[in-house]
Amino acid sequence: MSFNQTVRFQNHCGRTTRTFHTGTPSLVAKLLSLDELFARRSLQEYLKKMETEYSECLRAVNTSATEEQCSQDEMRTKRSKVSQLAPLIQSIRELDTKHKEITETEMLLKDEDPALRELAELEREGCVQDIQHLRQKILELLIPEEEADLSDLILEVTAGVGGQEAMLFTAEVFDMYQGFAQHHGWSFDILEHMISDIGGLRHASVSISGPQSYKKMKFEAGVHRVQRIPKTEKQSRMHTSTMTVAVLPQPPEISFTINPKDLRIDTKRASGAGGQHVNTTDSAVRIVHLPTGVVAECQQERSQLKNREKAMKTLRAKLYSMKLEEETSKRYNQRKVQIGTKGRSEKIRTYNFAQDRITDHRIGITVHDVKSFLLGEDLLDEMNSSLQEFSNQETLMELLGEYDQEGS
Repeated sequence: MSFNQTVRFQNHCGRTTRTFHTGTPSLVAKLLSLDELFARRSLQEYLKKMETEYSECLRAVNTSATEEQCSQDEMRTKRSKVSQLAPLIQSIRELDTKHKEITETEMLLKDEDPALRELAELEREGCVQDIQHLRQKILELLIPEEEADLSDLILEVTAGVGGQEAMLFTAEVFDMYQGFAQHHGWSFDILEHMISDIGGLRHASVSISGPQSYKKMKFEAGVHRVQRIPKTEKQSRMHTSTMTVAVLPQPPEISFTINPKDLRIDTKRASGAGGQHVNTTDSAVRIVHLPTGVVAECQQERSQLKNREKAMKTLRAKLYSMKLEEETSKRYNQRKVQIGTKGRSEKIRTYNFAQDRITDHRIGITVHDVKSFLLGEDLLDEMNSSLQEFSNQETLMELLGEYDQEGS
């Protein structure tokens, strides 16, 4: 049986933004529309529970303000809960109001006056759009934000299987992410850049900073596979090569510290391409975190001090990523959409040049036009938006599952 189907992804207003194709039956069942999600009894019951919890906390806060029945700690907790739930409750109540408005408007559609029916239809369309906006807003408020989502990031690309062809592809993917950063107005600071003899890239790491940079990049972590005929191949045979992407959230300075006694810092002369300073000064820096064995290196700059700062930045990101991965591994071990470094060793995407397609294997999405995709602009943006949408639905289903277990 063939499950070749077309799936249309919608924006917050419900309008189609782009068509994707899938060959997996689970995708259609997995990605639910807003109508399907809000038709679920478990979601409706959970929203009612949130309203009840909000009302009880608000009543307790108002009562305690006059009768002093709660301790200061209890008051602080309840006030925090009220503040946390207020935007969600407001959106739920606005949604209820819009549902009542649309019911009243539909009654007017039966009126004998054509002008009144036309006006009612316009009002109804406006209500439908408002309902979609409010539903999307409610889902976003329900889904807890990942700790690292507001972080900047360290991006690492490394050539894998395939020799020179893998290095050439790694350079193309590196350029794609540079274009993606430029597309979003993020800074793109190269920390390490090891090129091959024919212009490919063995390994590179960069620091990317900007609004939502980690949130939009985190799903890129994993093994990327390319299938194409290399330019140097005389017999026109298809080759398969791989490269690996690591996306490491940059930790906040205050909340994540490293004991200097746990570090061994080595310096050496820089090697490879790099100008007159190569092999003349001990500018390259290698830092080892002794308790874990994690290593970070940098020889990109002429200054040893700058290289040390950049190597330390990379080390912090690696250790912070390990900490987050350890904390979340149990929760996310069954997910299709891996987050951050969790999917670093898993094949996530194939770029097939002969068929002009890119397939993301985690959710079965295929897009066409490899050349445009590698520009790092709209196609990559939309792919990541789809991955985020899947991740959000998985998080929501986990949340509702936990709620069902509590009630059983």
